[in-house]
Formats: sequence, C-alpha cells, structure tokens
Amino acid sequence: MNAVLLAESFVHTLDPFAFEISPGVGPRWYGLSYLAGFVVGWLILRAVAKRGLIALRPEEVGDLLTWLVVGVVVGGRVGHVLFYDRPLLWTFDSSFPWWGLLAIHRGGMASHGGLLGVILAMWLFSRRRGMRFFEVADAVALATGPGLGFGRLANLVNGELPGKPLPTSMQADPPWWSIKFPEEILDPNFANAARLDALRPMVDPLRPFPESLVEAAYAGRDGVVEALAPLLTATWPSQVLQAITDGVILPVVLAAIWWRPRPAGTVAGAFLATYGVLRIGTEQVRAADPGVFTVGPATLPMILSGLMVVAGVAIVIAVRRSPRDGGIGSGPAASPTG
Repeated sequence: MNAVLLAESFVHTLDPFAFEISPGVGPRWYGLSYLAGFVVGWLILRAVAKRGLIALRPEEVGDLLTWLVVGVVVGGRVGHVLFYDRPLLWTFDSSFPWWGLLAIHRGGMASHGGLLGVILAMWLFSRRRGMRFFEVADAVALATGPGLGFGRLANLVNGELPGKPLPTSMQADPPWWSIKFPEEILDPNFANAARLDALRPMVDPLRPFPESLVEAAYAGRDGVVEALAPLLTATWPSQVLQAITDGVILPVVLAAIWWRPRPAGTVAGAFLATYGVLRIGTEQVRAADPGVFTVGPATLPMILSGLMVVAGVAIVIAVRRSPRDGGIGSGPAASPTG
C-alpha cells in the first residue's frame, strides 16, 4: 500500500489491494473494511449482550449478524445501482459475474441502500424470533458506527467519493491534509492539460498517454508523483471527515444516549437523526457524483439524509410514551424500569 505525502498535500497513490496473489487477484481493503466492521460490531453486541444490557442473548448475536451481512451487501449494492448507476441494470458481459448489478468486486455500494437492507434484515429477524423490531434496531444501531467509519477509510483507499476542490486562494499552498488525485488528468476539461506534454519522457511511449502517467504514479515511479503534484487540484478530505463523523462522533453520541435505560426505539431513532445530520454536514465538502439527481444545491445523498433526520426524530417522539421494558439498557430478562 503506497502513498506519497508531500510537504504541501497528500497525493493519492494508495493500492486497493491489501496484497495480490496474482495480478488483479487478492483481498481488497474495501472488502476487508466490511469484514472489520462486522467483526467489531459482533464484539460490541456480544459484550453488551453478556451483561444483559440489550434485548438480545449472546447466542442470538451470531444469527443476527448473518442477517445483517446479507442486508448490507444486497441493500448497499442495489441502492448504489438504483440511486447512482442505473445502467448497470442492463449491463452484461462475458466475464464473471456477467451482470453489472452483481459486480461488487468492482466497487459501488451505497450507505443509504445498505441501511435500507439492514432495516429489512432486522425486521425479518425480529419476526422470526418473536421480538419487537425496535429492540433489535436499538442494539444494531449501537454497534454500527465503527463499520461505517471503516467503510469511509476504504473509500479513501479506493480513491472514491472525492472532496470538492479547496478555494482558489488555497491552491498555491494547499494544507497537508488536502488530497490530490492523479486520475484528475484524465478529465477532458483538466485545466493543466497543456503542461502534461513535458512529462511524456517519464513514461513508456508505447502506452496510451496520459493514462500511462496515472499508472506510473500509482506504481510509485520515481519522480512522477513529484512532477505531477503541482498540476493537480487540492481537494477536501471528505472520506476522512466522514470516517471521523461516522466512526467516532456517531458512536459516542449513541453511547451517551444508550447509557441510561430508554424506551425501545430511542437509540435507533437517534441513530437515523444523528447520522443524517452528520452526513448533510460532510456532504458540503464532498464532490457531487456526476449525473446524480439534485434539487438546487441539495444532492441525492443530502436529500436521503434529510429524510433520515425526519424519520429519526419522528421515531424518538413516537416511542417516548412507550413502556421502557425491552429498550436499550434493559436486557432480555430484565424488569421494566419505570
């Protein structure tokens, strides 16, 4: 996993593979981030279940996690295709898995779609186990944040979901936390395209240009990144910011709410509202996906996050008058807590 950190900016040359068994084959950081998220979530749920602090028994956690894995993967992929890349629905080729919708190994998962998949999985699980839906939802909400944070870090490794360009006044001397992406030179409207010709001698003349320059940068070719960096645009580190909000701030807020016994559904509602607010905030520095539905300055992720806030607040208000038994802070065998 290579990266170049210059005095004035971080140039993205991260390898999506943790290691390669053969060229193009091997575990990717993206997949490992999902695995890490599920493992950490399982550890959290097991720990609180053993102490009787959620309405799940330890032996039920593994079964619930199986449902959640399916919900996240199916919901996340279907959500990405429906929200952001509908042509994949009718894209077919001769290589496995043959249908664009199923080509998860090529990237493309939507967090809002994954959330919908998780909600469906929790509903099915609660019905099969004879539990109240919000009993399960509260427990899952408590353990979800770390996985969201890991996913954003994986987005960074993959070079996905880049931030907006920093203000022009900051481009001449960008801060160390800004990010530059070599793929920018492939944009037909790249502002410094005329200056790329001077870099041709640094790459294989038999390879297409400027694609060969991007390949050389990611291969760590001596001098290529240093020569390319001044031509690139510094952007906001949106993936890092969302990793912090989703993976650190969100779990802290939910843990504070969970600390005292509350009606079932309170933590789930707080999750939707808090996550939605945090997403709307960080989307302000994230570049909009090309061709995605917008309403004025509001992008589709902002709109979906706004709906989450409304739903979360409505849930918290609705459950305030509910009995507190079975809620967060009371285990499966606990007595009602007033």
